[in-house]
Amino acid sequence: MAETFTRAFEKRHRYNFDRREALPWLYGIATNVIGSHRRAEVRGYRALARTGEDPVAVAFDEQVVLRVSAGATRKPLAAALAKLGRGERDVLLLIAWGDLTYEETAQALNVPIGTVRSRLSRARRKVVHALGGVNPISMSEEIL
Repeated sequence: MAETFTRAFEKRHRYNFDRREALPWLYGIATNVIGSHRRAEVRGYRALARTGEDPVAVAFDEQVVLRVSAGATRKPLAAALAKLGRGERDVLLLIAWGDLTYEETAQALNVPIGTVRSRLSRARRKVVHALGGVNPISMSEEIL
């Protein structure tokens, strides 16, 4: 139900106000939501039949391992971020957590892209050093 109303709200600009009632429009959205879930369920069963692994269970197991590992690095990572200069920290967080590109980060901070690249390089080096040169959550250095 919640997903139906969320989608209806997102598509409210497409609603035809000449309609006498909104119920048929909402039922149409609900039908599409149910169909989408049904197709995803079938895809999941087909993947399970091919691989023998439940993708939901595997994803959950991986999330647990990542959370435990991330919890162990929370304090050293926070300390490393606190020691970074403001510019280095801003670049690192915009790229790693904000998922911005180098170009978008340069625009957001109003600095040249070369400055973004150099600040990110320094920030990565400092964070990796602060974490003992080991990345316990198996992420590549590209993410740091």
